[in-house]
Amino acid sequence: MSAPEEWMPRTLAGKLVKEGKVTSIDQLFELNLPIREVEVVDALLPNLKHEIVSINFVQRQTDAGEVGQFQATVVVGNEDGYVGVGVGKSRQIRVAIEKAIRDAKLNIVPVRRGCGSWYCLCGEAHSVPFEVRGKSGSVEVVLLPAPKGVGLVASEIAKVVLRLAGIQDVWTRTRGETRTHHNMAKAVYEALKQTYSFNA
Repeated sequence: MSAPEEWMPRTLAGKLVKEGKVTSIDQLFELNLPIREVEVVDALLPNLKHEIVSINFVQRQTDAGEVGQFQATVVVGNEDGYVGVGVGKSRQIRVAIEKAIRDAKLNIVPVRRGCGSWYCLCGEAHSVPFEVRGKSGSVEVVLLPAPKGVGLVASEIAKVVLRLAGIQDVWTRTRGETRTHHNMAKAVYEALKQTYSFNA
C-alpha cells in the first residue's frame, strides 16, 4: 500500500494554512479568502461530521441513449457554528457520496448563533439571532428564533442541517415542494448563510 501523497497547496488560502500563518477557519473568513481545496477544511476543522440526506437515481439523455447516475446530497458540520451542503453524482453510490462530501466541505460557511427570541433572553448562542430566509428551487424556508428548550421544530431533513450547524432551538416555516430532500437541505443552508449577511 503506497503512502498518501503530501498535499501541495495551489491556492493562497492553502499556502497560508500549510505554512501555519492561518490556524483557524475564522481567520480565512475574516481575510475573505475563498476555500477551493478540501485539505484546507480538513486541516482547520478536523472534527467535521457528515450525514447523507438523500440518494437518488437520475437519468439524462445523451447521444448514446439514457445514462443513469446516482446523485447524493450530504451535509457536513462541526455542530459548533459551521455547516456545508454538497451534491455528488456518479455511477457508483460510494463515489457519489465521496464527491458530495468534498463539495459540502468546499461550501462550508460560518453560522452566527444567538438568542433572538423575546420569550428567552438568556444571552446564550442556542438559536438564530434573528429571522432568516432561504430558498432553493420551489422550497422556501424561514427560520425563527425560539426560546431555550423548544428544540428543533422542523422537518427531519432540516433538523440534520440545523443540528450539524450547532442550532439547538428554532421554529421553522416552509413553503413549496418540501419532499424534495436536496432543495430542503439547500434552502435551510441558504437561510443559515443569511445570519452573516448583516449585523444583528
